[in-house]
Amino acid sequence: MAKPPPITNRVSELREQAGGMSQAALAAAIGVTRQTIIAIEQGRYSPSLESAFRISRVFGVGVEDVFGWGD
Repeated sequence: MAKPPPITNRVSELREQAGGMSQAALAAAIGVTRQTIIAIEQGRYSPSLESAFRISRVFGVGVEDVFGWGD
């Protein structure tokens, strides 16, 4: 069976566009640790649906503007 495509994200890019928001500030805004944000940005962890929505709301964009799946 083929491995599913990875979930990609633009979290780091969106943080930079938001005036250089720190990983710690984003973590505090959505209620997770900075280590969780690091893991999400590096593609080592896929956030819960709730966290994905919270991240998208912090940046004022849709979930699909933050996360992608496939090509």
